[in-house]
Formats: sequence, C-alpha cells, structure tokens
Amino acid sequence: MTFLHIRRGRYALQLRHGPVPWERQPPTWREARPALIGDALARARARPGGNWFVLAAARDIRPGRPFGRSVAGAEVVAWRGADGSLRAGPGACPHLGAPLKDSPVRCGTLICRWHGLALDGGPFAGWEPFPAYDDGVLAWVRLDRAGGEHPLERPVVPVRPHPARAVSAVYTGVGRCEPQDVVANRLDPWHGAWLHPYSFVDLTVVKTPAQDSGAVPDGDGFTVDVAFKVAGRASVPVRAVFTAPGPRTVVMRIVAGEGQGSVVETHATPLGPDTAGRPRTAVIEAVVAVSDRPGFAVARAAAPALRPLIRAAAARLWRDDLAYAERRWALRSTGRFPG
Repeated sequence: MTFLHIRRGRYALQLRHGPVPWERQPPTWREARPALIGDALARARARPGGNWFVLAAARDIRPGRPFGRSVAGAEVVAWRGADGSLRAGPGACPHLGAPLKDSPVRCGTLICRWHGLALDGGPFAGWEPFPAYDDGVLAWVRLDRAGGEHPLERPVVPVRPHPARAVSAVYTGVGRCEPQDVVANRLDPWHGAWLHPYSFVDLTVVKTPAQDSGAVPDGDGFTVDVAFKVAGRASVPVRAVFTAPGPRTVVMRIVAGEGQGSVVETHATPLGPDTAGRPRTAVIEAVVAVSDRPGFAVARAAAPALRPLIRAAAARLWRDDLAYAERRWALRSTGRFPG
C-alpha cells in the first residue's frame, strides 16, 4: 500500500498516492476458505441465544403506539407501558383474533379496537405476555417455542460504548434467506473491498479464528485492517475485530484507529416464510459510534440529523450483502452450495 498519512492535530486521514483499479486489488478468494467460514458459522450457531430475538430498534417502539412484527412465524405486538417499560406478547387478540398492532394505546394500556379488550402487559383473558428487554438501543423478545433452547433471563447484549458518549442508529432490512446466511456473510470479511468498493479499500484480514483459537472471549475473532473511504483519495484506516457472541449476532468492534471502541452489531431475526414459502430474515443492525475527539460532542448534539445518514450508508451496504445472503440460501436450498 502507498499512503500519505495525515495525523497532525485532530485529523486521522490517509491520502492514497493514486487509485488502485478495482480489478487490480489483491484477490482474497484463497484466504476466504469456505471451510474456515463454515466452521466459524457452526460455532456461532452452537452458542446460546437463550431464545431471545431482536424485535426492532428501541426508538421504533414509542409511547402511545404499538409495534407489530412476525418473529420466527409468531405474530408479536410490543408497546410502552405507562412507566415507559417495554411490553410484548402475541399479536392476535385472544377474543376473536384481532390484530393488536392496529390497536390504540391509552395510558400504557393496549385496547383492542374490535371489542375493547384491554391489556396492561400482564396475563389476561387467555393472553400471555412474552418476556421483553430494552437495552437502550434495541428491543428484544423471548420466544421459547421458536428458540427451543434453555431460556436465559436476559439476552446476550454485546458490550457497547456508554450511551452518553455515543451516537447510535439502527438500520432494518429484509431478505429472502435464513439467519445463518446473514451471519455467514458477516463472518466473511474478505469480501469487503471487492463487493463494497464505494466504502472500503485496502482490506486485509490479519488474523482468523484458526490463528487465534480461544483468544476471543465472546466468539470467533476475525481481525481486519481496512480503510473507510471518505472522499476522493481520503480514507480513514482502522483495525476491527469481528466476533459472533450468539447464533444470530455478529459484532464488528473498532479496536484501533479513528472511532476506537465503536461497534456495529448485526442481528439476524427470522420472520417467517413469504407467500412462496421462502424464508424471510430481518437484518437489524445497530451502529454505536464513539470518538475521543473534541468535535464529537457536536456530532452527538446533531444525532437526530445524523441517524438518517447512518441508516442510508448501512442500507447501501446491505443492498449488496442481502443479495449475497439470498444467493447463498438459494444455492443451499437446491443443494448447489460449494462444499
């Protein structure tokens, strides 16, 4: 790599002396061994999730308005109680099956709009709540029948920067695939600069789980040196580690460089089949960014304006990555997946 590094004062940029054509970057297909990725995926899927699924961004479940989503084929409704706490349960009214996601919330009580059955979040008239958890960024629901595991009291939430120091945003997209296809995509960091040349350059995987077995406490670790493109020849180099702390979660954590401590959590939530019987999975990705630079206080103050930009950047990446995951599922489902 040929760079001119800029690290004076408050800047942490690098300027490339000249662009490297996309087709002339070093190929990564030899290093991205299917068996290595497959073994990491198998270990991730074997880790306990406690039957917890990410339902939505915590901000998407607002006071006075219910939120509905199918998770693993189960209709779920969630809302805020009078104290702001998260409530969740089956999305069909136990009386005559009305869609509770369309019902109003009054003073923290969900009131069915067909016949007025009122739910405060506790068991009532045959309706039984689901355990729910709000971690401040994401809302979770525990579905023991769908998960089939030993239930955990709380979900396995990755360590994040303190909310008062960070800017967070959550992107949600849906693809025709299974959660394992999304996780496999994230456990293949080698594709970054090839599939996303508009965002990443000079990507090198410097350590894999096979080279660092047991050294990462929360799952398989892929250590990556990569530069995030800013504009023109300018980019920001970082070192990041990808881990899989649970069966449906992959975390990218910046461990060196600009934004050290920032995390990107990718959660894969099964939704249920589409009308053609194909599986559907929601990618719910939380970006929690932090910086020790004095100017980051301005970014925190401007968080409401920044969140749509962060989500748009994630959407662009997942446009390609969901196509990757959907292709993987299509090949697996017809027995044509390599290996």
